[in-house]
Amino acid sequence: MNQIGEFTITRGSYPVPEIIAERSIYCPYCGETIKILIDLSVLPQQYTEDCQVCCRPIVFSVELDLNDELSITAHTEDEAL
Repeated sequence: MNQIGEFTITRGSYPVPEIIAERSIYCPYCGETIKILIDLSVLPQQYTEDCQVCCRPIVFSVELDLNDELSITAHTEDEAL
């Protein structure tokens, strides 16, 4: 289990409470640190969001890893997933 705020997320337990997590990531294009908001009610998920600095599209993959920790990867559109 993973504690996020006051909620507990357990792999395979749905529905997950609707909560939002804020994380900082590096843009795979410009290298700047940006903050993103993640909807933890839908895991795993993949979505595209533009960088707040260079405006290029970043593909995000969000899931719980084997230790039930939040795992976020950011890729360019050209990178194979």
